[in-house]
Amino acid sequence: MTPPLWNYVTPGIPDALFEQLPGIPLSKREIRLLLLSYLRLKVDSVLWDIGAGTGTITVEAGLLCPKGRIISVERDEEVASLIRRNCDRFNVQNAEIIEGSAPECLADLKDAPDSVCLEGGRSPKVILQAVWKRLKPGGRVVATAGNFESLYSLSEGLAELQARNIEVVQSAVNRLETRGNHQVFAAVDPTFVLSGEKVE
Repeated sequence: MTPPLWNYVTPGIPDALFEQLPGIPLSKREIRLLLLSYLRLKVDSVLWDIGAGTGTITVEAGLLCPKGRIISVERDEEVASLIRRNCDRFNVQNAEIIEGSAPECLADLKDAPDSVCLEGGRSPKVILQAVWKRLKPGGRVVATAGNFESLYSLSEGLAELQARNIEVVQSAVNRLETRGNHQVFAAVDPTFVLSGEKVE
């Protein structure tokens, strides 16, 4: 029997263990750990992962929530197929991959989420408003922003929705890398992580 690729209960799967495609976003391990901590998942949580990219959050959450359900939304067919392959690599069987564009496809999702991870989208504020309508009372939204425009849009959206316990952090992570004959510290792209809770 082939041993599992990740035989640990702690999150933080190395990036290199995931199948990747050129140009497809991947939440780096350090950013992923931040996202997972702010999502505050339980073993039976229902998580929506919107703009899932390579599927790293979908995989990690699937392993952390063995009695839960992960719904991963990705509009590109090739990328959705990549997420399925990565779920297979880590034997994640509680994830459903939905091929569709947010926010249009969200109304058709069956299970209301306990948590939502919003990692992309052309109109993050519009998507935020759509998921908020389906989010369970007391549920959490965690979103990433890689530029000022997205940061402002998401911050404004959370405020307008009267989210409670709003938090915003920016990552500042450096990794040791070998370049030629030298070892240097290279910065992982700084990312803003925003979170907020829906009032019960």
